[in-house]
Amino acid sequence: MNLYEVTDKKLTEFLHMLKHRGSQAASSVLPVVKDIIDQVRRDGDAALKRLTAAFDGHTNITIPRRDIIAARKKVSQDVYEALVYAHRRIVAFHQRQLHTSWLTTGTYGEILGQMVRPLERVGIYVPGGKAVYPSSVLMNALPARVAGVREIVMVTPGGPKGIDPTILAAADLCGIEQVFQIGGAQAIAALAYGTRTVPRVDKIVGPGNIYVAMAKKLVYGDVAIDMIAGPSEILLICDGSGDPAWAAADLLSQAEHDEMASALLITPHRSFAVAVNRALEHYLKRLTRKKIITASLERY
Repeated sequence: MNLYEVTDKKLTEFLHMLKHRGSQAASSVLPVVKDIIDQVRRDGDAALKRLTAAFDGHTNITIPRRDIIAARKKVSQDVYEALVYAHRRIVAFHQRQLHTSWLTTGTYGEILGQMVRPLERVGIYVPGGKAVYPSSVLMNALPARVAGVREIVMVTPGGPKGIDPTILAAADLCGIEQVFQIGGAQAIAALAYGTRTVPRVDKIVGPGNIYVAMAKKLVYGDVAIDMIAGPSEILLICDGSGDPAWAAADLLSQAEHDEMASALLITPHRSFAVAVNRALEHYLKRLTRKKIITASLERY
């Protein structure tokens, strides 16, 4: 991780680059994403298979229901128990957020009220390929389940060996019956407009890379979305009294997402910053995503 003093001229350059990191990339990504969306709208499944073959190296976009169910046996007991525990807590939290319908009679006999109805079908995007995020399955599918959404469609790019069983086990735990091994802008386009295989949804939720974010921005209006999220980021403000190892762990938790992630630390004590750097180097030696983390920390 680079160290900058407040008086360092390079700090101004770094902050300028950081501020514009999303917009600079977006200008080059926009035409690519627009073309991908146009292909999916025009050619449907043929475009999905063509693009998935080009980007992910396969054309098997549909995951059979039996594979989703079988994934449970491929996940360790400890991991599955953690998924069940998280499932229970997430459901309990979102149940408190439920809106209810109500009716009342006004002063002149008029009927006033609010009708709350769930969406029929929601699509969730789960990042994949470079890492495994079962939390993205739970955090996006369960609020929909609590709200009463009848049908949840999940898309995820998967890795060289397919979709990690932990992701499929989480999907099964959430009652998701339709899973498609597609990612990127083409997955968002398929959910937004539908193909013969992938059903059109009412709303798309879930995080993704800049191509996913740009695709959600372009299809918004034709379909509802949750938000347009930028690259992962974290800013720690430390007074130097805490454990440098804890600060390093927090920074790594975001830096591991992708090369454009930003992990920053502000502290009045240079010695603390140096100690955090040492902790980062120590952890990096045993992390499988070392290349991505290093690129993120060195650049942003």
